[in-house]
This record gives sequence, structure tokens and C-alpha cells, in this order.
Amino acid sequence: MKVGDRVRVIESVVVYHHPEHKSDPFDVKGLEGGVKAFVTEWRGRPVSANLPVLVEFSKKFKAHFRDFELEIVEKAAE
Repeated sequence: MKVGDRVRVIESVVVYHHPEHKSDPFDVKGLEGGVKAFVTEWRGRPVSANLPVLVEFSKKFKAHFRDFELEIVEKAAE
């Protein structure tokens, strides 16, 4: 998996920050989005994030995941 790949959420993951379901639990299982980044540093310092894969579903909604919660739908062009 790399930045630019299109992925689908295959595990049940409940979020509370979905823009259409503000403050309500929302399961993102089945949603597709693009891998935006892998979190390896914060403010210039290395980190070991427990949810390192940042996926963008829309301009208003991004979420962090573990790699096993996602499957690749389409590889990014090289």
C-alpha cells in the first residue's frame, strides 16, 4: 500500500467525526477513499502512530486506520 492507492475499509470502524453524522457513531466499513499519507512524524519528530494510514474519503472527511483494516481497490499510477 502506498500514497495514492484507492482503498476500501474492510473492518468495522466507528468514527464520531463524519461531517454528515456529527457527534453520532458512524461505521465506515465499506467506504472507499484514497491513501493520503503515512504518519511517521509529527512536528518534525518521529512517532510510532497506532493508526498510521491517513485516508481521505472527501474534502471534508479524513480518518486514520491500521493497514489491516483496509484493502487495496486500485493501485496508484506509477
